[in-house]
Amino acid sequence: MSLRLYDTAARAVRDFTPLRAGRVSMYVCGLTVQGPPHIGHVRFALAFDVLRRWLLHQGDEVTYVRNVTDVDDKILTKAAAAGVPWWAWAYENERAATRAYDVLGTLPPTYEPRATGHVPEMVELIERLIAGGHAYDVDGDVYFDVRSFPGYGELTGQKLGDLQPAADTETDERKRDPRDFALWKSAKDGDPATASWPTPWGRGRPGWHLECSAMAEKYLGAEFDVHGGGLDLRFPHHENERAQSQAAGDGFARYWLHNGWVTMGGEKMSKSLGNTALVDEVVQRVRPVELRYYLVAPHYRSTIEFTEPALEEAGVAYRRLESFVRRAAEVVGEDAGKPVLPPEFTAALDDDLSTPAAVAVVHEVVTQGNSALAADDAEALAAALGAVRAMLGVLGLDPLDPQWADAGGDRRLAEVTDGLVALALEQRTAARARKDYASADAIRNQLGALGVQVEDTPQGTRWELT
Repeated sequence: MSLRLYDTAARAVRDFTPLRAGRVSMYVCGLTVQGPPHIGHVRFALAFDVLRRWLLHQGDEVTYVRNVTDVDDKILTKAAAAGVPWWAWAYENERAATRAYDVLGTLPPTYEPRATGHVPEMVELIERLIAGGHAYDVDGDVYFDVRSFPGYGELTGQKLGDLQPAADTETDERKRDPRDFALWKSAKDGDPATASWPTPWGRGRPGWHLECSAMAEKYLGAEFDVHGGGLDLRFPHHENERAQSQAAGDGFARYWLHNGWVTMGGEKMSKSLGNTALVDEVVQRVRPVELRYYLVAPHYRSTIEFTEPALEEAGVAYRRLESFVRRAAEVVGEDAGKPVLPPEFTAALDDDLSTPAAVAVVHEVVTQGNSALAADDAEALAAALGAVRAMLGVLGLDPLDPQWADAGGDRRLAEVTDGLVALALEQRTAARARKDYASADAIRNQLGALGVQVEDTPQGTRWELT
């Protein structure tokens, strides 16, 4: 089965056929850097990182563009409240976003353009829209005429007559239609002078939707394969991007993919609601690789309800995989076994990136590998290790990848843990030798309480994290 993906525009799963065989172009909406990211913000990065890794594994060349929106009303407001220049505020939070992407093991984008670096391309796009009768200037503000584009609303399955206008009463009376949206915003009294650029319509700054259309065309061309982002971007952001780009004559995105939300208390994780978990804070109490597992294991289109017990459960599940990989590598070597993906794993990811089914296959093979480990079956153990590492590599979760093996003190911590467990088991063995079974049982129970499962086999004592 070839790769099939759920296309929001078609509202169906479709066969994925790139515009150019063997070369995939992807534009994914990055963050508006108004503050440090929470885990709801970065879920998109992990979802599309898995897609990118899967395409790369299949031999495709992938051009992956992820933008940075570094000028925005909220950025200006928050910077002013903090008493710092807007560009300094944006850069500080851009660095926090990069830190979050990096700590969670996402591959760096091919290009990561900032909105403020592409104003000339935006002005050119506006001029094309005005010339084509799709946009108009009112006192330095430029609006897209939604009635000029018959396909408006098709991405999200809505009809123009059913749509309500945006809540910007300040300019409603000057619009041809209250649902028209801003391509360019004229500079207002009180705005920082550095947050505006000269244009044929006067000084101002770009509208949010315009930015992505201009940057996508610059780096990927008039038509490209995949446009992705969070579910909340479907409308109005992606609907407006599609309308303005196609009205300007571009084919634009051929597939639209959207990942689900991370919720807390049943509500979308949001700074305005005060229900967030900042990435910088979560990775202080949970290993980044375990947070990645937590966000990658569910299907990318599902909703994740964030709770501490669920996060801990994901950590336990990942540690079971990690324990097998490390123990097997000690026995047969890290590179033992061919990196062959089980067909069930391949079928799962080809089915709209069904990571739950793919992760289930990983756990099944680990179970088989642990049986081979207990039976001292080196050949079967090597085969299981090769398959598990190959699968986890596609998911960005291979414990022996330098990203995780050398992260912080993880490798050293693993070595210390192994040593302490070995010492406890030596004490247990000594207790059993002198027939002090009460002490031996106490050691086993204490290890069990710490999540270390001990098993006595004919080949000796084995242990794994539960």
